[in-house]
Amino acid sequence: MMDIHTTNALRLLQVADEFRASLAGEFSSVHGISVNEFLLMLHLKQATAHRLSRVDLAKRMHVSASTITRMVAPMEKIGLVGRDVDARDARLVFVVATPAGQEKLSDALATFAKRAGYLFADRWEEDELGQLSQMLHRMTARKADMLA
Repeated sequence: MMDIHTTNALRLLQVADEFRASLAGEFSSVHGISVNEFLLMLHLKQATAHRLSRVDLAKRMHVSASTITRMVAPMEKIGLVGRDVDARDARLVFVVATPAGQEKLSDALATFAKRAGYLFADRWEEDELGQLSQMLHRMTARKADMLA
């Protein structure tokens, strides 16, 4: 028998996997992006000056810098992100969302909100949603790079 901590952590993983899977198909077919590309652009939107270095993106997304490089290359080719060189140090390059990327993110955020509504709509009362939100916030409050 598992303890309550293990059970809850496994349930969080299961819900996250199921929600990601429900997003993946719609993001791909409707918006032409992956869930990870959506998250990358969301991190850019939330960042100061709406730009981040590849290393900072990697830290926020919990992946390696080389993974970010592989993610950004096709996004750059289709015009969703671009490069912004630091004015004082040309060695420092930032990833920045283009206007087309910002528009794509805005459209994808509407899809995300719709899917989030489906996730919670028929299972929770408003006060329960508020409590859940507070509890999830406590779990992420120490992170400086929060998405919400």
